[in-house]
Amino acid sequence: MRTPTVRCAGAPAGRTVHLKLENLQPAGSFKLRPIANAMLSRPRDTLNAGVHTFSSGNSSIAMAWMAKRIGTTATAVVPEGSPQSKLDLLRALDARIVSQPFAEWWSAVTSGRCSQFESVYIDAVRDPAAFAGNGTIAREILEDLPDVDAIFVPFGGGGLACGIANALRAMGSTTKVIVCELDSAHPFKSARAAGGPVASPCDPGFVTGVGFGSVLAEMWPVASRLIDDTLTVSLSEVVNAIKLLAESNKVIAEGAGAIPVAAALANRHPFRSVCAVVSGGNLAPELLAKILRGEDI
Repeated sequence: MRTPTVRCAGAPAGRTVHLKLENLQPAGSFKLRPIANAMLSRPRDTLNAGVHTFSSGNSSIAMAWMAKRIGTTATAVVPEGSPQSKLDLLRALDARIVSQPFAEWWSAVTSGRCSQFESVYIDAVRDPAAFAGNGTIAREILEDLPDVDAIFVPFGGGGLACGIANALRAMGSTTKVIVCELDSAHPFKSARAAGGPVASPCDPGFVTGVGFGSVLAEMWPVASRLIDDTLTVSLSEVVNAIKLLAESNKVIAEGAGAIPVAAALANRHPFRSVCAVVSGGNLAPELLAKILRGEDI
C-alpha cells in the first residue's frame, strides 16, 4: 500500500520532521515492498515448491504474508532468541519456522545459501527486484515532500537505504540519504571509518533487525557509493522516540523503526527538513507497555 507521510510531534525549533509510516503496511513493515517485488518478479510456477528466507522477523513475516496471498508455502529461518511476538505473527500466517544458532544463521545470511531447503530463496537485501521495491518509498516521499532535505533510514542489511538512495539518484534528486544506527551496534559507521566491512560492536539491546556484526560484502560497494552519511543514537533515545510516537502521534514503532526518528529529533544534524522512515511496527505489546510506563527494558 501507499503509506502516509505525516508530521512528527516534538521536532526541535526551526526544524521539520515527517514520518513515512511503513509500519502501516499489511505485514507491519516496509519489507512487504522488497519481498513482494522479489516474489512477483519470478514466474509463478517457480514458486510452487515454496519460498524461504533468513530473517530475524520482518522479512519472514512479509514473505509469509505474500506466500499466503499467492497460495504457496513459506519457511522462515530465524536466529535463536527471535522475539516471541514476531514468531507468533509467523505462526498466524501458517509459516514453517526453523530456528538456528546465531552464528549458523548469520553464515546463511551472508552466503544466501542453505542446502537443507528445496524451496526458492527470497533475498530482501541483495535482489535487484528488492531494491526496486524499496525505491518506491523514495518516490512516494518526494511526491509528498518535494523539498525534503534528507531521508533518515535505519540500517539492517542495507537494502532499504540503498534502494531509496538509488531511486533518488535515478529521479535526479539531491535529497540526502542518512543511515541511522545505534551507538552500540553500527556496522555501517564502522565500515565507513575503516574503508570497508569490518567486525563491529553488536549490542542492539531490545532492538531487532539492525546492528549486525558487519556490512554484507556485496552491499558495501553499493552502500558506500549511495549513502551520504551516518548518525548514531543511544538506546535510551530510541525508547524516548517510541514513547513520543505512541503518545503524541498515535504511531506504534518497533525499535528499528524508531531509530531514524530518534536521530531526526536529536538535533545533531544540519538538515531543516527531514523525513524519517518508520520501517516497522511489530513491537511486542508487553515491551510497549513497559516503555509507556517508563520502566527499564
